[in-house]
Amino acid sequence: MEKRYSEMSEAEIKAEIAQLHAKAQKAEQMGMVSEFAVYERKITMAKSYLLDPSVFIAGETYTISSDASSSFKILYMNGIFAWGYRNSSHELEAFPIALLEVTRP
Repeated sequence: MEKRYSEMSEAEIKAEIAQLHAKAQKAEQMGMVSEFAVYERKITMAKSYLLDPSVFIAGETYTISSDASSSFKILYMNGIFAWGYRNSSHELEAFPIALLEVTRP
């Protein structure tokens, strides 16, 4: 049985990310678009476990890394997921924290 990312050490997560990158590259080369997208999402989730959720603050607005023109205002945090609103939407959404860009002063 495979370990969950939350049970892995930082080194194990980094090794998993490297394996997922290799699988994603192979899927992309073979034209398997759906499989490539699955690996990309898994990589994002794994990367989220390498970040410190306490850096992401409720009430703050962050840029979505996959879409620089979109912003995301965090309402609350739940583990590695930030829950809130994209742009001016009133629909509650969740993003893995690896998709949010933290600007450092």
